[in-house]
Amino acid sequence: MKSENKLWRMWKVLSLALSIVVRVYWYRLRGKSQWEKEKLWEQIGKEFKETLFELNGVLIKVGQLLSIREDLLPKGFINQIQDLVDHVPPSPWEKIESVLEGEWGGPVSSKVLNIDQEAIASASIGEVYKATLLDGTQAAIKVQRPEIPSLVKTDFRTLSIIIWFARHFAPMPKGFINFKMLYKELKQVIEQELDFSKEMSTGISFKQRFKDHANVKIPTMYPELCTDKVLVMEWVDGVRLNDREAIDLYGLNGQKLAQELFRLFLPQWLEPGIFHADPHAGNILLQPDGTFVLLDYGMIGEISKRDSAHFQNLLEGVLLKNFRKASEALAELGFLLPDASPKTIEPVLKEFVTLDMEQFKQMDLISVKKEINEMVKSLPVQVPTRFIFLGRSFATIEGLVHTLSPDEETLDVVKPAFMDWVKDGNTNKWELLMKWVSAQPLFQTVQKVRQLLDLPEKALEQKDHHQLNGFQFKLFEGQKKQAFVLLLAGCIGGFTGLALGMEVIWQGSFGLAAFGVAGYWIIARRQRNWLKKLKNGQL
Repeated sequence: MKSENKLWRMWKVLSLALSIVVRVYWYRLRGKSQWEKEKLWEQIGKEFKETLFELNGVLIKVGQLLSIREDLLPKGFINQIQDLVDHVPPSPWEKIESVLEGEWGGPVSSKVLNIDQEAIASASIGEVYKATLLDGTQAAIKVQRPEIPSLVKTDFRTLSIIIWFARHFAPMPKGFINFKMLYKELKQVIEQELDFSKEMSTGISFKQRFKDHANVKIPTMYPELCTDKVLVMEWVDGVRLNDREAIDLYGLNGQKLAQELFRLFLPQWLEPGIFHADPHAGNILLQPDGTFVLLDYGMIGEISKRDSAHFQNLLEGVLLKNFRKASEALAELGFLLPDASPKTIEPVLKEFVTLDMEQFKQMDLISVKKEINEMVKSLPVQVPTRFIFLGRSFATIEGLVHTLSPDEETLDVVKPAFMDWVKDGNTNKWELLMKWVSAQPLFQTVQKVRQLLDLPEKALEQKDHHQLNGFQFKLFEGQKKQAFVLLLAGCIGGFTGLALGMEVIWQGSFGLAAFGVAGYWIIARRQRNWLKKLKNGQL
């Protein structure tokens, strides 16, 4: 297949990346409006998605991971790729059989009585088959697609070239994206999904964690049959969690199911340990007695004890309005870019936390969200992938809660589950609640009045400061644009002179192009130094 040709894959991706950079620069040079730029990013998103579908492999996973990075990428681009469906035609059975024989060191019949040769599910990395083990047990066998190992190195090498190019030449509006960290996290997450032995270990950990939960079923793993390319687990029947007809047929209460579902995931989000990062309806089955079946442990996140401690410090800092402590906790959690100072986000935290909730309710929430997004994008902040996964997990479960109990407010459904978690024998939770109570207006009247008197002056100072920094950034961008025009004009003139055989023209033109390159490099270096000072709160 053409999509499996390594050089062709690399050329396809690199040429798309180069065309994106050229088009974005061209729109900047022509001074296109924000609306036109957004339309450009929508078109780029469409082309990106079409390319991923054409190439398949791990690049589909790259697209899915990028689709949740709304903190880094343009909205128009995200809108086009956020519905990427990881579904591709299954491989020929002969190739799958070859993988199984290679991993098991012998014929398939030596490990199973029989196996259906038609896949029941097929995605970009693996395919799932139903089989009967030698003892008669029904099992699901997940097999890594045969072409994946040979394509992984090529795709990662291509991705690393794009990341390097983006770091040095991409016209990023704020210059605050840590491309190294983004590449490292993408590579780490995808490599984790490619190693089925890690998924087996995660499944065993989940089974141990929920062994005392009567309403949760985790399929049994069969380690003796599992390898890094083959995963064998117990076959479990159930319907998708969003199948309303089946739920009504089973006579189950949607609101109660929604509460139980939230109880299942709340400790995963708030306590140290691993959490399911992809809990969509296809990965959570429902049995007739209301038991939840958790499937697919390839995409997980982990909240370490260290993360948990820093997260509690963040909550305490916010609740007690100790913004230095809150910003330092964000830095320890990895939300700040390298060399950035926690002082840079203290004013934003203060402004957000001191916002009156009644006023907030009366605001245009779409406008507020847009302003918050713009404010965050102007700061040296990049959300670590594990917390992006946490947010994604929460948002997915929130959607399922609404599907199960559409007539109830989500807050009313999840409140009992949250209160049960608080009362579950952990005194730290009560201490945190008491600190929150002590931070309420009844106990903080004097502080509120003082903040109210200082707010207009501080808001004006902060606005002036942002405007000044914005002007300086535009000045740098304008100078880079002029240098790029010199480079472009010099190249055009140089090649024209070569074509016409006019030595003076091509020498002078290429000299102009060299001057443009030098000017661009000097301006970009000055801009990086300025951004570094801005990150450290020195401006």
